Amino acid sequence: MHYIIALGNPGEEYKANRHNCGRIVIDLISKKLELENFKEDKKAHALRSKGAVEGKKIEAVFPNNFMNNSGASVKPFVASVKDLEKIIVVYDDIDLPLGTVRISYNRGSGGHNGLSSIAKALKSEAFVRIRVGVSPSKASGKTKKPDSGEGVLKFLLGNFRPKELEELKKISKTVLLALILLVTEDRERAMNEINSL
Repeated sequence: MHYIIALGNPGEEYKANRHNCGRIVIDLISKKLELENFKEDKKAHALRSKGAVEGKKIEAVFPNNFMNNSGASVKPFVASVKDLEKIIVVYDDIDLPLGTVRISYNRGSGGHNGLSSIAKALKSEAFVRIRVGVSPSKASGKTKKPDSGEGVLKFLLGNFRPKELEELKKISKTVLLALILLVTEDRERAMNEINSL
């Protein structure tokens, strides 16, 4: 069983935030992942739904803790190193332009509070991430992101514009492909294919 951790903040007021990109993207592809009837798990403080990717079992987990406490919702699913290999975290990456998807493994949090919380709770960074770009880009292709901590927070807690949501719908297909490769093939193949797009 692979666990797809879709990061975001709980509550209607955060639903369309850039910081909720993980939840939004998994929600967009939920039918293709055979996910339905999310149920609350009070122990993990998360919404959970079992599904499948090409016959392989998966479970989506939407932490109901706020972003900086996401680790508390992930820890109950990891009791061993083998379990750690089955964790896939999907989240917003301010360092990537909107429309970009990258897979990474066993690396730092890049200042993302949700990832920091998970790494701290699991006492390891050895898990897979699907990074979904949320920043606008310049003509050169480089990201155009805020510089200051306050500006970054304001940007991430701001809502996606309708045009950006359309772009998110398009790249959700790439996230789906990434999940299919990670679950049915292996990490190296998934990284090689997705990161070269």
